Amino acid sequence: MTGVPGFCVAPHGATADRATIAALGEVPVAALGDVLGRRGIMDAGIKPLSDMTRIAGPALTVETRPGDNLMLHAALKIARPGDILVVNGHGYAEAAVWGMLMTHTAIAVQLGGLIIDGALRDRQEIVASGFAAYTRWICAAGPHKDGPGQVNLPVACGGVAVRSGDVIVGDADGIVVIAAEDAGFALHKGRAKVAAEDRRAREINEDGVLHQGWLIPTLSKMGLFGTDGAQ
Repeated sequence: MTGVPGFCVAPHGATADRATIAALGEVPVAALGDVLGRRGIMDAGIKPLSDMTRIAGPALTVETRPGDNLMLHAALKIARPGDILVVNGHGYAEAAVWGMLMTHTAIAVQLGGLIIDGALRDRQEIVASGFAAYTRWICAAGPHKDGPGQVNLPVACGGVAVRSGDVIVGDADGIVVIAAEDAGFALHKGRAKVAAEDRRAREINEDGVLHQGWLIPTLSKMGLFGTDGAQ
């Protein structure tokens, strides 16, 4: 680690293999969240700039003082192709810590995407560039560049703890954070979840009935139906 606690850059954390990360990017965030116990999903305030956004990659974490983006610039200096920049901007709404000029740099270094628990600006230009970004706020005001801040140490973002190297998957529904050591499990269970839901969808389309074996027993315990489904 270079620097001192509170003003430092740490090495990248261990992550999952590229093939697993790419495959996770094809599984809906909702399905991954379900199989992970409905945990690890960032709160609903973190939204994509475009509903067409999909991201999957290892987390490059940043914690910065509210309204300051010095350490985001530092993170871009060490970013690897495919990294997802995950920023704890402490939810600050009154100054953007990211804009189009930084987006040009992010595209040049092949950053895989951006998540800010804070604010960004230049929304239309960023969407037009095709760069994948999520944020809590949009604000035209610019940032300071003084620090302090930290890169590649654990952060909180959208109410979820994120470590450098954790696998980040995002789509129009939101973001899920998967520990690198759980990536294989999440992929296997997530694919199985999608397959099961596809089967249920086909059944509904074929006979117009959603087969929910748990529903009548649950309702009967509440006195709403008999065990045979009769009212």
